[in-house]
Amino acid sequence: MTTIPSPPQECNWDADGLRFAGLAWGPENGTPILMLHGWMDHAGSFQQLAPRLNGCRVVALDLSGQGQSAHRSADATYNIWDDLPQIAAILDQLKWESCVLVGHSRGANIAALFAAAQPDRVRALVSLDSLAPEPHEESVVTTLRAFIEQTGEQKARAPRKFADMAEYTARRSAQGNSQQTSDALAARALDEHPDGFEMRGDRRLFASSAIKLKQVDVEAVLQALRCPVLNIWARDGIKNKRSKVATLVRLGKTLIEHYERVELPGDHHFHLDPAISQEIASTITSFLDRHNLR
Repeated sequence: MTTIPSPPQECNWDADGLRFAGLAWGPENGTPILMLHGWMDHAGSFQQLAPRLNGCRVVALDLSGQGQSAHRSADATYNIWDDLPQIAAILDQLKWESCVLVGHSRGANIAALFAAAQPDRVRALVSLDSLAPEPHEESVVTTLRAFIEQTGEQKARAPRKFADMAEYTARRSAQGNSQQTSDALAARALDEHPDGFEMRGDRRLFASSAIKLKQVDVEAVLQALRCPVLNIWARDGIKNKRSKVATLVRLGKTLIEHYERVELPGDHHFHLDPAISQEIASTITSFLDRHNLR
């Protein structure tokens, strides 16, 4: 039976002087689940999936510089490990000694790093259309050069503006998102101004990371995962666009002790499709029940 999504509760935290926003669903005493969204998305990307996880207390963050969370200071960066200390601090504020961690895309990569570095705090890891950072072999000098130059370029650019939400959704659709996904993400991604709408996301997120993990680093992360891992891939998601995804799946099967891989229909934002999100929710709850985590 299809569950009708319930409205979320708006949440806010202060961690290390940064304001973080988020959304929460479900009973306070439910199974604790923390959700981390993908690049330039926000907590609203889980608006279909989260309320379908019956019996769970789901908290989805707006990661720094995205959604309604604050931008980092001018001297700070947006490498995928930069949010990790604040995620730990927010778990402390939630009074969650451990939780199930669910991540989508870039959020899945961040979740893998956190679960590897803080294994006692993560009961299970659920990765949606990613698993870990894709291994790179570029010279560290090359990535540092790109980081410096692109960060400067992005800081100098004004936030992207749109005449109305329809222009924003049209742009996302032109970049490959479905109309359904584009519409669902619009409101929390934009600030309204007298002359239109402005993207909330920090432009520095478009710049290269300072350092990119090599395969030996990715292997170390995957080997350090002690919790059960459920890896759900979208049939028409990034695995059809990025050659290194096959390497990630192979490494996951080889290096993670408790690894389950599932493929479901849909595109990269399959968790925003009502019918597919119900299937994802059922897959997650069955996984948690098999491991006695609910």
